[in-house]
Amino acid sequence: MGHKCLTFAFFQKSTGVCASVGMGYCSTFNQDSAPKPKFSMQISQHTVVAIDYTLTDDQGTVLDTSEGREPLYFLQGVGQIISGLEEALEGKSAGEQFSVSIPPEKGYGLRNDSLIQQVPRDRFPADAEIEKGMQFRASSPDGPMVVTVTDVSLDFVMVDGNHPLAGQTLNFAVDIVEVRPATESELDHGHVHGPGGAHH
Repeated sequence: MGHKCLTFAFFQKSTGVCASVGMGYCSTFNQDSAPKPKFSMQISQHTVVAIDYTLTDDQGTVLDTSEGREPLYFLQGVGQIISGLEEALEGKSAGEQFSVSIPPEKGYGLRNDSLIQQVPRDRFPADAEIEKGMQFRASSPDGPMVVTVTDVSLDFVMVDGNHPLAGQTLNFAVDIVEVRPATESELDHGHVHGPGGAHH
């Protein structure tokens, strides 16, 4: 198998819907001073949305949840969460609860075996202790990607560029906590601001 020229760097893996989709700025934070509507605003393009959620697979195994954490905040309609969940949220309001099953095509995509590669060990940082399950951000001719180590030998490292949940149907139980207009600053910067969110 031929190899693309990949350059690797360590990165901190985060959790939550946003990260599992590899999407921009999602935030968990307390309330801030952003304007809050006096009516039951519906979720639409460029609204700020806060949700509590639990994600399970078809066997009922919990894959991710906001339980015990602050709600997940994101800017609707700019690709910060998977498209299937954005579509399911559209038109709903704070206080609503719902469940939705999202197919791979609107979640993390179908698995692509061409993203599994055997990479020479010297492509990784010389002082890195490579272990199975570790993730790296890689620069490739097709742009940045995240790869997961699936096997390690003395001279080679097997990596998988598929998202860990690629090919799976995703079952979300969602509680919509807040919906509000985005501020001009949030729209300009493309992410939610506030305590625990992005600060400038």
